[in-house]
Amino acid sequence: MQVIGFMERVLTSAESHDHPVRRVADAWGRSDLLCGPAYNPIVDGELHKPDPKRRRLLGVLVIAGIALLQLASEYLGARDVVRFLSKSIALLIGLPLVVACANGVFRWAARNRFGLVAPFSVASVAAGAFFALLLRATRAIILAVVPLPPNYEPFGEGDVLRVGFTMGLTYFALWALAFVLPVVVEDARVRTLEADQLRTQAELARLRAHLEPHFLLNTLNAIAGLVTEDPRQARQLLGNLGDLLRDSVATGGEMQTLDEQIGWLRRYAQILETRHGGNLIFRWEIGDGTPHALLPRLLLQPLVENAVKHGALMRAGGGEIIVRTELAGPKLVCTIEDNGPGVPNGATRPGAFGLESVRRRLALRYSAAATVRLESSPGGTRSVVELPLEQGGPS
Repeated sequence: MQVIGFMERVLTSAESHDHPVRRVADAWGRSDLLCGPAYNPIVDGELHKPDPKRRRLLGVLVIAGIALLQLASEYLGARDVVRFLSKSIALLIGLPLVVACANGVFRWAARNRFGLVAPFSVASVAAGAFFALLLRATRAIILAVVPLPPNYEPFGEGDVLRVGFTMGLTYFALWALAFVLPVVVEDARVRTLEADQLRTQAELARLRAHLEPHFLLNTLNAIAGLVTEDPRQARQLLGNLGDLLRDSVATGGEMQTLDEQIGWLRRYAQILETRHGGNLIFRWEIGDGTPHALLPRLLLQPLVENAVKHGALMRAGGGEIIVRTELAGPKLVCTIEDNGPGVPNGATRPGAFGLESVRRRLALRYSAAATVRLESSPGGTRSVVELPLEQGGPS
């Protein structure tokens, strides 16, 4: 237990230094990611990382456990007291020193951006040479102190050095597997997730850029036409537009409740209904238990825009859009339905930015746990989004 405690103190000291690889370890435990096996929730841009103390303790226990198992198996197999005592003392002295020096090499290599292959190659050979000399010394002391049994044939000098060198290489490799490999893997994972976050932010920025120019200009034209004909409706339309643009550029998290998103879509729908003067009607069917469900910000807007532009407005005599949400077991299901002419064979409409945007954003956040599909017939088209249910607070 003293060895384990010393190794923990060495590793604690090693991880307190600020350099590129260790910053990954120091950042562990600050947020919430990989909360489920099938997808990667990101809450307000934070990433969940394992607890470094638990990881460090687990590594110490693994190395110490392997050392104890090795000593026990050799003693039970050979009943060689000299070998058992000499190896035990060598491990008791050498293992904490090898861990301390290995951590020093790791810190130096990471701080100087020197790479790990060359320093670790030299350090592993040094660890092997150190253990070879240490085992030779401890064996000489044990042979001088412990009375030898009859007919005992001690190992030769070369055999002792070879066994000690192998021990040094083995325990250096165990240290690398227990402490370095998890840090490197976690660093790669964090870099990938950060890249995914940047891609998600880029998708959201592209969505906003796609929404604002043509929608803004068309709405301002509609407001200009209503200023003299219906000033009250013009003021209402202008208020809705202001709320819409303010919410769309708000610096919130990536996620929002369905209630917040439906509120945004209702203002968006009011503007569209006013602009198209009775040729467009929205219906809202919001299921119980869905208002506080979380989903990516503005996820449904491109689907609503597509349903209006390529569906409802193509119907002679006026079109209708139905926005429906419901729970299906552990899934939130959102459906955007129009009564337009439909799409032949359910193919993607030409220039369908909306559907591709939704697919990319769902894939970035949920991997294969969320889907979006297009169902079409001569009576209309339905876009169905299914994603894992996450409940947020009241909006």
